[in-house]
Amino acid sequence: MHPLSKPNLLAKDFDFAKALPDWQVNLSNPELTRVFIFKDFKSAFQFMTLCANYAEELDHHPDWSNSWNTVSVRLSTHSMKALTELDITMAYAMDQFALRVLGQ
Repeated sequence: MHPLSKPNLLAKDFDFAKALPDWQVNLSNPELTRVFIFKDFKSAFQFMTLCANYAEELDHHPDWSNSWNTVSVRLSTHSMKALTELDITMAYAMDQFALRVLGQ
């Protein structure tokens, strides 16, 4: 995506539960949230590193925090004050990174 182009808004009938079953959706304050729990701090940090590298490629960065083995994530496209395809793309990637780290 070109940095100056706007991300696509989601369809009104987008099925969050089907696409991202482990994420919570808040449409009144548009954001996706999820808490990831790993076996230890090193695994949580490995997950965050994978996500951070991808976020740079995508130019879409999560709001997140880490406490030992737990990573709490909030995704929203702040510039659009909405959820967009970027949020779905990032959430899906984070799910895949978590599976990769948890599978080790």
